Amino acid sequence: MSELLKIIDEFRGECPCGKKHETAIRDIRIESGLVHRVGEILQANGFEKTLLLVADKNTFAAANGIMKSLEDFDVELKIYDFLRVSTMDHVREIEALISGKQISVLSVGTGSVNDTCRLAAARQNKKLCIFATAPSMDGFASYSAPIVDRGFKFSYDAKSPEVIIGDTKILAAAPAELKSAGFGDMIAKYIGLVDWQISALLTGEFYCERIAALTREAVDGLLEMADRVTVDDEYTAGKIFEALLKTGVGMSFAKNSRPASGSEHIIAHLLECVELRDGIIPNYHGDDVGVSTLKMLEYYNILSQRESIDARKEQVDWETVFGFYGTMQDDVKKLNFPVNVIDSVDPDDLKAKWSGIRKIIRSIPSYDECRTAMEKAGCKLTVQDIGKDEKLFADCIEFSPYMRHRLTLLRLKNMII
Repeated sequence: MSELLKIIDEFRGECPCGKKHETAIRDIRIESGLVHRVGEILQANGFEKTLLLVADKNTFAAANGIMKSLEDFDVELKIYDFLRVSTMDHVREIEALISGKQISVLSVGTGSVNDTCRLAAARQNKKLCIFATAPSMDGFASYSAPIVDRGFKFSYDAKSPEVIIGDTKILAAAPAELKSAGFGDMIAKYIGLVDWQISALLTGEFYCERIAALTREAVDGLLEMADRVTVDDEYTAGKIFEALLKTGVGMSFAKNSRPASGSEHIIAHLLECVELRDGIIPNYHGDDVGVSTLKMLEYYNILSQRESIDARKEQVDWETVFGFYGTMQDDVKKLNFPVNVIDSVDPDDLKAKWSGIRKIIRSIPSYDECRTAMEKAGCKLTVQDIGKDEKLFADCIEFSPYMRHRLTLLRLKNMII
Protein backbone atom coordinates (compact mmCIF):
# COMPACT_ATOMS: atom_id res chain seq x y z
CA MET A 1 0.00 0.00 0.00
CA SER A 2 1.32 3.44 -0.94
CA GLU A 3 2.06 6.10 1.69
CA LEU A 4 -0.87 8.18 0.45
CA LEU A 5 -3.31 5.30 0.75
CA LYS A 6 -2.07 4.70 4.29
CA ILE A 7 -2.73 8.37 5.09
CA ILE A 8 -6.23 8.08 3.63
CA ASP A 9 -6.94 5.00 5.76
CA GLU A 10 -5.68 6.75 8.89
CA PHE A 11 -7.91 9.77 8.24
CA ARG A 12 -11.12 7.87 7.59
CA GLY A 13 -13.68 8.02 10.36
CA GLU A 14 -14.23 10.43 13.23
CA CYS A 15 -11.64 13.16 13.75
CA PRO A 16 -10.93 15.40 16.78
CA CYS A 17 -12.11 18.31 14.60
CA GLY A 18 -15.64 16.88 14.87
CA LYS A 19 -15.94 15.87 11.23
CA LYS A 20 -16.01 12.41 9.71
CA HIS A 21 -13.46 12.45 6.89
CA GLU A 22 -14.27 10.43 3.78
CA THR A 23 -13.00 10.44 0.22
CA ALA A 24 -13.88 8.65 -2.99
CA ILE A 25 -10.22 7.79 -3.65
CA ARG A 26 -9.63 4.05 -3.64
CA ASP A 27 -6.34 3.65 -5.47
CA ILE A 28 -3.25 5.81 -6.05
CA ARG A 29 -0.36 4.56 -8.17
CA ILE A 30 2.93 6.42 -8.60
CA GLU A 31 5.51 4.34 -10.48
CA SER A 32 7.55 4.23 -13.66
CA GLY A 33 5.91 2.75 -16.75
CA LEU A 34 2.31 2.88 -15.50
CA VAL A 35 1.07 4.16 -18.87
CA HIS A 36 1.31 0.55 -20.00
CA ARG A 37 -0.78 -0.73 -17.07
CA VAL A 38 -3.71 1.69 -17.03
CA GLY A 39 -6.21 -0.90 -18.30
CA GLU A 40 -5.09 -3.42 -15.68
CA ILE A 41 -5.48 -0.82 -12.91
CA LEU A 42 -8.95 0.21 -14.09
CA GLN A 43 -10.10 -3.41 -14.24
CA ALA A 44 -8.84 -3.99 -10.69
CA ASN A 45 -10.94 -1.04 -9.54
CA GLY A 46 -14.19 -2.12 -11.20
CA PHE A 47 -14.38 0.42 -14.01
CA GLU A 48 -16.93 -0.10 -16.76
CA LYS A 49 -15.81 -1.89 -19.93
CA THR A 50 -16.75 1.24 -21.87
CA LEU A 51 -14.52 4.26 -21.26
CA LEU A 52 -14.61 7.87 -22.31
CA LEU A 53 -11.00 9.06 -22.54
CA VAL A 54 -10.75 12.86 -22.35
CA ALA A 55 -7.55 14.75 -23.16
CA ASP A 56 -6.17 17.51 -25.32
CA LYS A 57 -3.65 16.90 -28.10
CA ASN A 58 -0.65 17.68 -25.89
CA THR A 59 -1.67 15.51 -22.93
CA PHE A 60 -2.76 12.65 -25.20
CA ALA A 61 0.64 12.71 -26.92
CA ALA A 62 2.40 12.76 -23.54
CA ALA A 63 0.55 9.57 -22.56
CA ASN A 64 1.95 7.62 -25.49
CA GLY A 65 1.11 3.94 -25.06
CA ILE A 66 -2.07 4.40 -23.08
CA MET A 67 -4.36 3.19 -25.86
CA LYS A 68 -2.43 -0.09 -26.12
CA SER A 69 -3.06 -0.67 -22.41
CA LEU A 70 -6.80 -0.19 -22.94
CA GLU A 71 -7.31 -2.80 -25.69
CA ASP A 72 -9.70 -4.80 -23.48
CA PHE A 73 -11.98 -1.72 -23.18
CA ASP A 74 -14.35 -0.09 -25.61
CA VAL A 75 -12.80 3.38 -25.71
CA GLU A 76 -14.54 6.52 -26.87
CA LEU A 77 -12.26 9.53 -27.38
CA LYS A 78 -12.78 13.22 -26.76
CA ILE A 79 -9.55 14.97 -27.67
CA TYR A 80 -9.53 18.76 -27.52
CA ASP A 81 -7.07 20.76 -29.58
CA PHE A 82 -6.15 22.87 -26.57
CA LEU A 83 -7.83 23.21 -23.19
CA ARG A 84 -6.22 25.89 -21.01
CA VAL A 85 -9.48 26.98 -19.32
CA SER A 86 -12.38 24.75 -18.32
CA THR A 87 -15.81 26.21 -19.08
CA MET A 88 -19.33 25.06 -18.32
CA ASP A 89 -19.77 24.40 -22.05
CA HIS A 90 -16.94 21.86 -21.85
CA VAL A 91 -18.58 20.25 -18.82
CA ARG A 92 -21.93 19.96 -20.60
CA GLU A 93 -20.16 18.49 -23.62
CA ILE A 94 -18.63 15.69 -21.53
CA GLU A 95 -21.91 15.15 -19.70
CA ALA A 96 -23.69 14.62 -23.03
CA LEU A 97 -21.14 11.93 -23.94
CA ILE A 98 -21.65 9.91 -20.74
CA SER A 99 -25.28 10.54 -19.80
CA GLY A 100 -27.47 7.44 -19.73
CA LYS A 101 -24.58 5.05 -20.50
CA GLN A 102 -22.75 2.30 -18.64
CA ILE A 103 -19.47 4.14 -18.94
CA SER A 104 -16.55 5.39 -16.85
CA VAL A 105 -14.32 8.39 -17.45
CA LEU A 106 -10.54 8.48 -17.90
CA SER A 107 -9.09 12.00 -17.77
CA VAL A 108 -5.60 12.25 -19.26
CA GLY A 109 -3.84 15.47 -18.37
CA THR A 110 -3.81 18.12 -15.65
CA GLY A 111 -5.67 21.29 -14.75
CA SER A 112 -8.58 22.11 -17.01
CA VAL A 113 -8.98 18.64 -18.51
CA ASN A 114 -9.34 17.19 -15.03
CA ASP A 115 -11.59 19.98 -13.75
CA THR A 116 -13.97 19.41 -16.65
CA CYS A 117 -14.10 15.67 -16.07
CA ARG A 118 -14.44 15.93 -12.28
CA LEU A 119 -17.55 18.06 -12.54
CA ALA A 120 -19.11 16.14 -15.44
CA ALA A 121 -18.47 12.76 -13.77
CA ALA A 122 -19.92 14.06 -10.50
CA ARG A 123 -23.10 15.28 -12.19
CA GLN A 124 -23.58 11.99 -14.03
CA ASN A 125 -22.39 9.75 -11.16
CA LYS A 126 -19.67 8.01 -13.16
CA LYS A 127 -16.41 6.49 -11.97
CA LEU A 128 -13.38 8.63 -12.72
CA CYS A 129 -9.68 7.94 -13.13
CA ILE A 130 -7.14 10.72 -13.56
CA PHE A 131 -3.93 9.90 -15.41
CA ALA A 132 -1.58 12.81 -14.70
CA THR A 133 0.78 14.03 -17.42
CA ALA A 134 2.60 16.76 -15.46
CA PRO A 135 3.20 17.69 -11.80
CA SER A 136 1.74 21.13 -12.47
CA MET A 137 -1.12 21.56 -9.98
CA ASP A 138 -2.66 20.02 -6.88
CA GLY A 139 -6.30 19.55 -7.84
CA PHE A 140 -6.09 15.90 -8.86
CA ALA A 141 -7.81 14.70 -5.68
CA SER A 142 -9.99 17.72 -4.94
CA TYR A 143 -13.79 17.74 -4.53
CA SER A 144 -14.05 21.21 -6.09
CA ALA A 145 -13.53 22.30 -9.70
CA PRO A 146 -12.90 25.90 -10.83
CA ILE A 147 -15.08 26.37 -13.92
CA VAL A 148 -15.77 29.47 -16.00
CA ASP A 149 -19.47 30.05 -16.69
CA ARG A 150 -20.66 33.16 -18.52
CA GLY A 151 -17.25 34.74 -17.96
CA PHE A 152 -17.17 34.18 -14.18
CA LYS A 153 -14.88 31.62 -12.56
CA PHE A 154 -16.45 29.78 -9.65
CA SER A 155 -15.48 26.66 -7.69
CA TYR A 156 -18.19 24.03 -8.04
CA ASP A 157 -18.72 20.93 -5.90
CA ALA A 158 -17.25 18.18 -8.06
CA LYS A 159 -15.86 14.67 -7.73
CA SER A 160 -12.70 13.29 -6.26
CA PRO A 161 -11.57 10.45 -8.55
CA GLU A 162 -11.64 6.83 -7.51
CA VAL A 163 -8.22 6.25 -9.08
CA ILE A 164 -5.18 8.52 -9.62
CA ILE A 165 -2.21 7.37 -11.70
CA GLY A 166 1.16 9.08 -12.07
CA ASP A 167 3.76 7.53 -14.38
CA THR A 168 7.01 8.99 -13.09
CA LYS A 169 8.67 8.66 -16.50
CA ILE A 170 6.00 10.89 -18.06
CA LEU A 171 5.92 13.28 -15.10
CA ALA A 172 9.71 13.70 -15.23
CA ALA A 173 9.59 14.46 -18.96
CA ALA A 174 6.95 17.18 -18.57
CA PRO A 175 7.99 20.68 -19.72
CA ALA A 176 10.00 22.60 -17.12
CA GLU A 177 7.55 25.51 -17.20
CA LEU A 178 4.73 23.20 -16.11
CA LYS A 179 6.80 21.89 -13.20
CA SER A 180 7.66 25.45 -12.15
CA ALA A 181 3.97 26.40 -12.32
CA GLY A 182 3.18 23.45 -10.05
CA PHE A 183 5.74 24.67 -7.53
CA GLY A 184 4.17 28.14 -7.57
CA ASP A 185 0.78 26.56 -6.92
CA MET A 186 2.22 24.66 -3.95
CA ILE A 187 3.87 27.67 -2.30
CA ALA A 188 0.41 29.24 -2.34
CA LYS A 189 -0.63 26.74 0.33
CA TYR A 190 1.12 28.85 2.95
CA ILE A 191 -1.31 31.71 2.28
CA GLY A 192 -4.25 29.31 2.10
CA LEU A 193 -3.42 27.86 5.51
CA VAL A 194 -3.01 31.32 7.06
CA ASP A 195 -6.35 32.53 5.67
CA TRP A 196 -8.15 29.35 6.78
CA GLN A 197 -6.81 29.55 10.33
CA ILE A 198 -7.57 33.27 10.66
CA SER A 199 -11.13 32.69 9.46
CA ALA A 200 -11.54 29.92 12.01
CA LEU A 201 -10.23 32.23 14.74
CA LEU A 202 -12.58 35.09 13.86
CA THR A 203 -15.72 33.34 12.59
CA GLY A 204 -15.60 29.80 13.97
CA GLU A 205 -15.36 28.35 10.46
CA PHE A 206 -14.58 24.62 10.40
CA TYR A 207 -10.84 24.01 10.72
CA CYS A 208 -9.01 20.70 11.03
CA GLU A 209 -5.52 20.64 12.52
CA ARG A 210 -4.79 17.23 10.95
CA ILE A 211 -5.69 18.35 7.44
CA ALA A 212 -3.72 21.57 7.87
CA ALA A 213 -0.72 19.58 9.13
CA LEU A 214 -0.91 17.24 6.11
CA THR A 215 -0.86 20.21 3.74
CA ARG A 216 1.93 21.94 5.66
CA GLU A 217 4.04 18.78 5.61
CA ALA A 218 3.61 18.52 1.84
CA VAL A 219 4.54 22.11 1.05
CA ASP A 220 7.44 22.16 3.53
CA GLY A 221 8.82 19.02 1.91
CA LEU A 222 8.54 20.51 -1.56
CA LEU A 223 10.18 23.76 -0.41
CA GLU A 224 13.30 21.77 0.42
CA MET A 225 13.32 20.35 -3.13
CA ALA A 226 13.15 23.73 -4.88
CA ASP A 227 16.46 23.35 -6.73
CA ARG A 228 15.41 19.95 -8.16
CA VAL A 229 11.92 20.82 -9.39
CA THR A 230 12.74 21.18 -13.09
CA VAL A 231 15.20 18.30 -13.47
CA ASP A 232 14.28 15.31 -15.63
CA ASP A 233 14.49 12.79 -12.81
CA GLU A 234 11.83 10.18 -12.04
CA TYR A 235 12.46 10.02 -8.30
CA THR A 236 12.12 13.80 -7.93
CA ALA A 237 9.05 13.90 -10.20
CA GLY A 238 7.40 11.19 -8.12
CA LYS A 239 8.10 13.02 -4.86
CA ILE A 240 6.75 16.28 -6.25
CA PHE A 241 3.62 14.55 -7.52
CA GLU A 242 3.17 12.90 -4.14
CA ALA A 243 3.42 16.29 -2.42
CA LEU A 244 0.83 17.75 -4.79
CA LEU A 245 -1.48 14.83 -4.10
CA LYS A 246 -1.16 15.27 -0.33
CA THR A 247 -2.62 18.76 -0.58
CA GLY A 248 -5.30 17.43 -2.92
CA VAL A 249 -6.16 14.70 -0.43
CA GLY A 250 -6.41 17.41 2.23
CA MET A 251 -8.95 19.25 0.07
CA SER A 252 -10.74 15.97 -0.49
CA PHE A 253 -11.11 15.41 3.26
CA ALA A 254 -12.18 19.01 3.89
CA LYS A 255 -14.66 18.82 0.98
CA ASN A 256 -13.48 22.26 -0.15
CA SER A 257 -10.30 24.04 -1.26
CA ARG A 258 -9.64 25.79 2.07
CA PRO A 259 -6.49 23.78 2.93
CA ALA A 260 -4.86 24.74 -0.35
CA SER A 261 -6.03 28.15 -1.53
CA GLY A 262 -6.67 31.59 -0.14
CA SER A 263 -6.51 35.18 -1.30
CA GLU A 264 -3.77 34.40 -3.84
CA HIS A 265 -5.96 31.95 -5.77
CA ILE A 266 -8.88 34.37 -5.85
CA ILE A 267 -6.63 37.05 -7.33
CA ALA A 268 -5.45 34.62 -10.01
CA HIS A 269 -9.02 33.56 -10.80
CA LEU A 270 -10.07 37.19 -11.25
CA LEU A 271 -7.11 37.84 -13.54
CA GLU A 272 -8.17 34.86 -15.66
CA CYS A 273 -11.78 36.06 -15.82
CA VAL A 274 -10.73 39.54 -16.97
CA GLU A 275 -8.41 38.09 -19.60
CA LEU A 276 -11.06 35.72 -20.92
CA ARG A 277 -13.47 38.64 -21.14
CA ASP A 278 -10.89 40.49 -23.21
CA GLY A 279 -10.18 37.51 -25.46
CA ILE A 280 -6.78 36.70 -23.94
CA ILE A 281 -5.72 33.10 -23.25
CA PRO A 282 -4.59 33.01 -19.59
CA ASN A 283 -1.17 31.88 -18.40
CA TYR A 284 -0.59 28.59 -16.68
CA HIS A 285 -2.66 28.83 -13.50
CA GLY A 286 0.35 28.16 -11.24
CA ASP A 287 2.29 31.07 -12.74
CA ASP A 288 -0.41 33.61 -11.87
CA VAL A 289 -0.95 31.98 -8.47
CA GLY A 290 2.78 32.05 -7.69
CA VAL A 291 3.14 35.78 -8.37
CA SER A 292 -0.08 36.48 -6.44
CA THR A 293 1.32 34.44 -3.54
CA LEU A 294 4.45 36.57 -3.38
CA LYS A 295 2.32 39.72 -3.35
CA MET A 296 0.24 38.36 -0.48
CA LEU A 297 3.27 37.14 1.46
CA GLU A 298 4.77 40.61 1.18
CA TYR A 299 1.55 42.25 2.40
CA TYR A 300 0.91 39.70 5.18
CA ASN A 301 4.51 40.03 6.40
CA ILE A 302 4.09 43.81 6.64
CA LEU A 303 0.87 43.37 8.63
CA SER A 304 2.55 40.95 11.02
CA GLN A 305 5.02 43.66 12.02
CA ARG A 306 2.21 45.72 13.54
CA GLU A 307 1.98 45.01 17.26
CA SER A 308 -1.58 46.35 17.46
CA ILE A 309 -4.32 47.71 15.23
CA ASP A 310 -7.54 49.64 15.36
CA ALA A 311 -10.50 48.19 13.51
CA ARG A 312 -13.81 49.33 12.07
CA LYS A 313 -16.77 47.91 10.22
CA GLU A 314 -16.03 47.21 6.58
CA GLN A 315 -16.69 50.18 4.32
CA VAL A 316 -17.10 49.31 0.64
CA ASP A 317 -17.96 51.48 -2.32
CA TRP A 318 -20.09 48.82 -3.98
CA GLU A 319 -20.78 50.98 -7.02
CA THR A 320 -17.05 51.02 -7.76
CA VAL A 321 -16.79 47.26 -7.13
CA PHE A 322 -19.66 46.47 -9.48
CA GLY A 323 -18.25 48.89 -12.04
CA PHE A 324 -14.99 46.96 -12.11
CA TYR A 325 -16.73 43.60 -12.49
CA GLY A 326 -19.01 44.87 -15.26
CA THR A 327 -20.82 41.91 -16.82
CA MET A 328 -19.74 39.72 -13.86
CA GLN A 329 -21.40 41.94 -11.25
CA ASP A 330 -24.55 39.84 -10.86
CA ASP A 331 -22.43 36.90 -9.67
CA VAL A 332 -20.57 39.17 -7.26
CA LYS A 333 -23.85 40.51 -5.86
CA LYS A 334 -25.04 36.96 -5.14
CA LEU A 335 -21.83 36.27 -3.22
CA ASN A 336 -22.12 39.40 -1.06
CA PHE A 337 -25.84 39.99 -0.59
CA PRO A 338 -27.93 39.50 1.43
CA VAL A 339 -25.30 37.66 3.52
CA ASN A 340 -21.79 39.10 3.49
CA VAL A 341 -18.96 36.86 4.72
CA ILE A 342 -17.47 39.67 6.78
CA ASP A 343 -20.68 40.52 8.64
CA SER A 344 -19.78 38.01 11.34
CA VAL A 345 -16.43 39.70 12.07
CA ASP A 346 -16.67 42.10 14.98
CA PRO A 347 -14.12 44.95 14.84
CA ASP A 348 -13.46 44.75 18.58
CA ASP A 349 -12.88 40.99 18.29
CA LEU A 350 -10.49 41.52 15.37
CA LYS A 351 -8.56 44.06 17.43
CA ALA A 352 -8.47 41.79 20.49
CA LYS A 353 -7.26 38.77 18.49
CA TRP A 354 -4.60 40.62 16.53
CA SER A 355 -1.73 39.05 18.47
CA GLY A 356 -3.08 35.62 17.54
CA ILE A 357 -3.34 36.67 13.88
CA ARG A 358 0.27 37.92 13.92
CA LYS A 359 1.35 34.55 15.33
CA ILE A 360 -0.48 32.71 12.55
CA ILE A 361 1.17 34.83 9.84
CA ARG A 362 4.60 34.33 11.38
CA SER A 363 4.14 30.55 11.50
CA ILE A 364 4.88 30.24 7.77
CA PRO A 365 8.08 30.95 5.81
CA SER A 366 8.71 34.59 5.01
CA TYR A 367 8.37 36.38 1.68
CA ASP A 368 12.16 36.25 1.21
CA GLU A 369 12.36 32.52 1.91
CA CYS A 370 9.55 31.70 -0.51
CA ARG A 371 10.84 34.01 -3.23
CA THR A 372 14.30 32.42 -3.04
CA ALA A 373 12.80 28.93 -3.31
CA MET A 374 10.61 29.95 -6.25
CA GLU A 375 13.62 31.45 -8.01
CA LYS A 376 15.48 28.14 -7.61
CA ALA A 377 12.46 26.31 -9.02
CA GLY A 378 12.35 28.48 -12.13
CA CYS A 379 9.06 30.14 -11.19
CA LYS A 380 7.84 33.43 -12.52
CA LEU A 381 8.29 36.04 -9.78
CA THR A 382 6.95 39.40 -10.89
CA VAL A 383 3.93 40.94 -12.56
CA GLN A 384 6.16 41.63 -15.55
CA ASP A 385 7.22 37.97 -15.69
CA ILE A 386 3.60 36.89 -16.20
CA GLY A 387 2.97 39.62 -18.76
CA LYS A 388 0.32 41.48 -16.78
CA ASP A 389 -0.40 45.20 -16.67
CA GLU A 390 0.59 46.57 -13.25
CA LYS A 391 -2.64 48.59 -12.92
CA LEU A 392 -4.80 45.59 -13.79
CA PHE A 393 -2.94 43.42 -11.31
CA ALA A 394 -3.35 46.02 -8.56
CA ASP A 395 -7.07 46.29 -9.38
CA CYS A 396 -7.47 42.52 -9.15
CA ILE A 397 -5.83 42.53 -5.72
CA GLU A 398 -8.20 45.31 -4.60
CA PHE A 399 -11.43 43.81 -5.95
CA SER A 400 -10.77 40.06 -5.68
CA PRO A 401 -11.98 39.71 -2.05
CA TYR A 402 -15.56 40.24 -3.23
CA MET A 403 -15.34 37.39 -5.74
CA ARG A 404 -15.76 34.63 -3.15
CA HIS A 405 -17.92 34.12 -0.06
CA ARG A 406 -14.76 33.34 1.85
CA LEU A 407 -12.98 35.24 4.61
CA THR A 408 -9.29 35.95 3.96
CA LEU A 409 -6.83 38.31 5.59
CA LEU A 410 -6.96 40.39 2.42
CA ARG A 411 -10.73 40.80 2.86
CA LEU A 412 -10.03 42.30 6.28
CA LYS A 413 -7.86 45.03 4.75
CA ASN A 414 -10.69 47.56 4.75
CA MET A 415 -11.39 46.90 8.45
CA ILE A 416 -7.81 47.35 9.64
CA ILE A 417 -6.79 50.92 10.45
